[in-house]
Amino acid sequence: MTIKLTDVVKSFKNEVVLDGVSLSVEAGETLVLFGPSGAGKTVLLRLIAGVIDPDEGRIEVNGRDMEGVEPEDRGMGMAFQNFALFPHMTAFDNIASPLTARRQNRTTLKAGVESVAKLLKIDHVLGHMPKALSNGQKQRTALARALAAKPNVLLLDDPLRNVDAKLRFEMRLELPRLLKQQNATVIYVTQDYKEAMAFGDRIAVMDGHGIRQVGTPEHIYLRPASTKIASLFGDPAINLLEVRPERGEHGVQVRLSGRAIPLDRRHAASIGHDCLLGVRPETIRFVPEGTPGAVPVEVEAETPLNEKTVTLVWTRQRREIMVSRPSGSIGPAHGRAWIVIDPGHAMLFDKESGARIDPSSDAAALQGEVA
Repeated sequence: MTIKLTDVVKSFKNEVVLDGVSLSVEAGETLVLFGPSGAGKTVLLRLIAGVIDPDEGRIEVNGRDMEGVEPEDRGMGMAFQNFALFPHMTAFDNIASPLTARRQNRTTLKAGVESVAKLLKIDHVLGHMPKALSNGQKQRTALARALAAKPNVLLLDDPLRNVDAKLRFEMRLELPRLLKQQNATVIYVTQDYKEAMAFGDRIAVMDGHGIRQVGTPEHIYLRPASTKIASLFGDPAINLLEVRPERGEHGVQVRLSGRAIPLDRRHAASIGHDCLLGVRPETIRFVPEGTPGAVPVEVEAETPLNEKTVTLVWTRQRREIMVSRPSGSIGPAHGRAWIVIDPGHAMLFDKESGARIDPSSDAAALQGEVA
């Protein structure tokens, strides 16, 4: 099923939560709504589910206007943060409730419940009442109920929020496979950027009453629309350094520690403007002294973080840079060092607006890509 929102507005009292949101989700697609707390993700999900009504705008499912259509008539599976489990039913019966409503035979029903319960690792508590379940088990029971019904549309509101770290990691691998097998149209809410990148065919980044950028995980990570979006993805966060592009011997360049860093030639329109240079920590390499293009830095601290090592360095102008490298790889722990920044992975942002500057050979002014 396709889902289309057009100019949707929602306010509570005097507070505008969503202001003119438009969005399309293709049949069989998993779209992740990602953003900080208070961005309106859950409100948008509830509007699509029909739990609340928009003040303005239009919501369509397969081309049909949902105005006046009750939640139970929309054919959607839902798992919200408040669990909404039936307190007088066991976990098994909660999960089975949508299948019972369809009057499935007991053998088929039992197999369906046990299959999804095993995947979510709650098969050992199927006989428990909700009050005997932990919050993580309650959340997985609500998720299992939504999945067991195999609806055409699944609305999942941060369904792994209360799950422990180990299981959360496993679910990032297993749940996307299950969603693809069901071929449902999925809208998935999360505040975890790793989860967003693992689950989404596309990600809609929400902030400030609306959607700020929509794209594939790779597109948003490599071409974020703004410094704010860039900072939401990645750990450690992107390095943002104040620079003023200048004309160099081989085109456009910026300077760090007195050394020239070449940029895409199409950034010529940015020459002389105050900008921010964005560089992901994992795209910076430590190199031997004398390497062409090497920038001298001073190592301040080094932190091993399981699969990677993060190093804090300072330029000569005391500008802070984070460098990330795989654990076990060689790198300086203290003292003088040299780094190389790959121009192909460097981004420019307008210092005042924060918008990413899209390199263009004939650009007359600073431009940012926005949704």
